[in-house]
Amino acid sequence: MVRRARRINRELAEVYPYAHPELDFEDPFQLLVATVLSAQTTDLRVNMTTPALFAKYPTPEDMAAAVPEELEEMIRPTGFFRAKAKSLIGLSIALRDRFGGEVPGRLEDLVTLPGVGRKTANVVLGNAFGVPGITVDTHFARLVRRFGWTEETEPERIEAAVGAIFPKSEWTMLSHRVIFHGRRICHARRPACGACPIAELCPSYGEGETDPEKARKLLKYEMGGKPGQRLKPPANFPGEAAAIKAMEEDS
Repeated sequence: MVRRARRINRELAEVYPYAHPELDFEDPFQLLVATVLSAQTTDLRVNMTTPALFAKYPTPEDMAAAVPEELEEMIRPTGFFRAKAKSLIGLSIALRDRFGGEVPGRLEDLVTLPGVGRKTANVVLGNAFGVPGITVDTHFARLVRRFGWTEETEPERIEAAVGAIFPKSEWTMLSHRVIFHGRRICHARRPACGACPIAELCPSYGEGETDPEKARKLLKYEMGGKPGQRLKPPANFPGEAAAIKAMEEDS
């Protein structure tokens, strides 16, 4: 199982060579806020909402002083806006009062912030601070069970089980690759098994559509990992920039 799991990771690395977080952000605070907003909605919806949000509240100090009703209205499109606004104001106050206005770079500190659990903390650590972490979202949890890496259902237990299979240096990118694959091919209801590049390695092959033509019609975004939900792809992902250019040429 371990050998197969590591081969799947290598294969996914070839399919999605520039897998990345699909939330737009320019600093740790923006990533933290965007990740909190991403609960129960799409990254694309968040990316459409955050430019105006960060223009009005660029720092924790600014967001800590926000009028709740005004913040709620700005983030309304992301859903659950009252609870999210409460979390954003609460975590901003905590950053201002307890961490000098800076997002901490330790898991044990991040999870003390309102609205921040291990998943959000690992997203921030892995992508803003370069600290390895496994992001157990719904896609990741679904795929690692389909791959046979674990039968656990609780996020922390999934994180521990998968973390034992792979070296720490792989944790962050592994998370991106698996999530990319879950969003694009290995869908929750109808996985596109017939268009899956790792079908021969998957013990759950056949749960979805196996006919290649029908499976290709199920693909979301694209099989090769083009930009997908990002509106402002960063310059430090050259492969992503090349994919954008290719996509524009194809259109």
